[in-house]
Formats: sequence, structure tokens, C-alpha cells
Amino acid sequence: MNNIKYIGLDVHQATTSIAVLDVKGTLLMDVTIATQASTLLEFLGGLKGTLSLTFEEGTQAAWLYELLSPRVESVVVCAPRYNSLLKSGNKNERTDARKLADLLRT
Repeated sequence: MNNIKYIGLDVHQATTSIAVLDVKGTLLMDVTIATQASTLLEFLGGLKGTLSLTFEEGTQAAWLYELLSPRVESVVVCAPRYNSLLKSGNKNERTDARKLADLLRT
């Protein structure tokens, strides 16, 4: 069984919205947690399989990359101005996290 998970993070100062998709694009999880090292690491520690994650470049990008990259197979930090998918449709943290995960998956 293919146990790859694609994780999109929409990171803000206080909270991070997270979407986890499987290889078919099925939403496995959709949560919002505190933007704290311990909380983020605990969340990732609860996931099994090959993990790939993405988040947008921003003020916390370097910290997030250093914190999370040792815990996953791959990390993609993307420039928000080039993500046209994020500009279309409803705009909220949960939706953006899912769109980021889907962009990573495809």
C-alpha cells in the first residue's frame, strides 16, 4: 500500500492550518493547531508513512524549515505570488492549506 502523505501548512503567528492528502488527493486530515515547535512536531510525529510538506515563504519560513525538515522526506517552501491557485475561490486558512497540499501532490 502506498503510504505517501502530502501536507500543506498555512502558517500564521498564532495558529497553523494543516491539510493532509493521500496520493489520490483524498483529504485525510484538516486541523488547526498552535504555531509552536512542540505542537507542530507532535502533529508530525503522529503521522505515519512518507511525508512531504509545503508552506509559503514568510517571516517564519526559515524557522519552520529548520524545525520540520529533519522530520519529513521533503519540504517545499513556495513563493505566494506564484501560487495562482491560492488566489482563486474561497480564501481562508483551511482552504489555502488544502490547496497547497494539492499543489505539492500534483
